[in-house]
Amino acid sequence: MPASDTARVPGIPRRLAGMFYETLLLLGVLALLLVLPHILLGAFAHLTATPATLRVHLFLVLLVYFVWLWSNGGQTLAMKTWRVRVQTKDGLPVRPAQALLRFLLCWPSIGLGGAGILWAIFDRDGQFLHDRIAGTRLVMA
Repeated sequence: MPASDTARVPGIPRRLAGMFYETLLLLGVLALLLVLPHILLGAFAHLTATPATLRVHLFLVLLVYFVWLWSNGGQTLAMKTWRVRVQTKDGLPVRPAQALLRFLLCWPSIGLGGAGILWAIFDRDGQFLHDRIAGTRLVMA
């Protein structure tokens, strides 16, 4: 990465704060798109979803949310608030397939003790491991 682009990389504290804020915002999204349908299903059809169905539904809601927003503008609402954008390593908009790969790689990156997040401390461009593998990077918007 050219030296002029280095200043455009958001710091790790900013990205972690954005992730925390994203979690808060997702509570509303999940209440609407995950909990409400299952409450209505239980109330009117007297059916309850299995835990596996709930996990799959949760995963799909999050997948659509992130892949759609990353590939259509490069920002979620939290990313807009913190002025961070995801783009390809070449500075282009993220393609849907790349956004999907980034989403799928985020899970083990965060889930394995945050190893993919800690990677940014040692990465030459300060990027998370899932961004490095997916060919994406976070920059200041």
